[in-house]
Amino acid sequence: MSAADLVPGWKQYIDRNAGPLYLSIVEALAESIRRDEIHEGDRLPPQRTLAKTLGTDLTTVTRAFAEARRRGLIEATVGRGTFVRVGATETRWRNAGRAVVDLTMNLPPIPENPSLQQLIQNDISRILRRQDLHALLSYRVTGGTSEERQLAADWMKPMLGARPADEVLVVPGAQSAMSAVVSTLAAPGDVIVTDRFTYPGIRTLAAQFGLLLAGVDSDREGMVPDLLDRACRQHRPRLIYCTPTIQNPTTATMSLARREAILAVAKAHNVQILEDDPYSLLLDQPPPALAALDPSRVFYVSTLAKVLSPGLRLAFLVAPPDAVQRMSSAVRAISLTCSGLMTSLVARWMQDGQAQAIVRAIRTELRLRQAAARAILGDGHCMHPDGPHVWLKLPDWWGSVDFVSYARRQGLGLVPSSVFTVEGEPAQRVRIALGSAATLDSLEASLHGVVSVLQHKRSPGYTDIV
Repeated sequence: MSAADLVPGWKQYIDRNAGPLYLSIVEALAESIRRDEIHEGDRLPPQRTLAKTLGTDLTTVTRAFAEARRRGLIEATVGRGTFVRVGATETRWRNAGRAVVDLTMNLPPIPENPSLQQLIQNDISRILRRQDLHALLSYRVTGGTSEERQLAADWMKPMLGARPADEVLVVPGAQSAMSAVVSTLAAPGDVIVTDRFTYPGIRTLAAQFGLLLAGVDSDREGMVPDLLDRACRQHRPRLIYCTPTIQNPTTATMSLARREAILAVAKAHNVQILEDDPYSLLLDQPPPALAALDPSRVFYVSTLAKVLSPGLRLAFLVAPPDAVQRMSSAVRAISLTCSGLMTSLVARWMQDGQAQAIVRAIRTELRLRQAAARAILGDGHCMHPDGPHVWLKLPDWWGSVDFVSYARRQGLGLVPSSVFTVEGEPAQRVRIALGSAATLDSLEASLHGVVSVLQHKRSPGYTDIV
């Protein structure tokens, strides 16, 4: 049966659907492909002809064709027309009509127990009854009150040990804290040494402040000390940036010996360290932070975004004693102060133990998701049993950008290695965030979709540009 012969049937299908007309057209096409009524390589009627037959306007059909191309159902060639794309029948994900499942953002899963919605509703109400509204909604002290800084110091004890509250600043997010450190310690043209595959936020800061990044290769324990030493000799950096625990994206975690070796290199070259530590509290017994091993050299950033919620917009910056005032001035210049309402909410949670309960629930859920990821994706990928992401290794026939582009056509949002690459060729890998899926079931379904894409071998003519 030709595509033209199918159009009257499409009209009946469309008339039975109550959704947007352009999406009904796409679903009618997808249904025909599913039923094997139309085949790969079949030519579709011209858009004007299709619009006339369906009794709609050209704009609606054009929009439908654009969506069908996005889903990987069709492809168009100037002068030849529009055809059912080769490979359109090869995966069950293409025809589901779902929006893209976003596995790009490293978000903590929202726990069912305790219920964040209930906690926020109840505790915000209590705060508003007990605290002055004007004070909550006004500008606040940069770096937090003495009580808030002490709560933050207590929160970080598992990684830092006992640290004086006056060396802690409460700041509106880790990026603000990192901006304060980077802009204070480095000037345009200076070099920051980091992992060759690193957190994109440091790349953004380097671009914003006119800094250069030099990448160092890593092994399973993170940055290799000998290579770091070589980079310091070559580039004379102003700062070393690293994530020693569950590195993003590689998941590498430094042993105590590796941490001491990295600090020894930094000391030998008289370089300070910016330690980004978003994930340590996901471990039952986190290793000591670099800042605990050498408090005079390391600027330490701990965010609540990955262990409670990014919506709280709170992080903690711990600085060497002689640098706290400079950091406070930089935070004030960059972001002024935190939200009084959110800070009060977090302080209440830390005081009554709710924050710790939320972390435990998130920790448990992520472990279940990591176990599911290993069962579905198999071994051979970079994974940490307590981590929020997977550094997925691709088969030989897939490049990172092409894989991500093709996966998006199947309704899966992933992150290519190019986003993390400081220098050299991007790895043949992509990052999968496990926490952003609403439920474990939905994550498992998405991971099965990733497996389908992994197994798909592109037709010779398949290309994509992003």
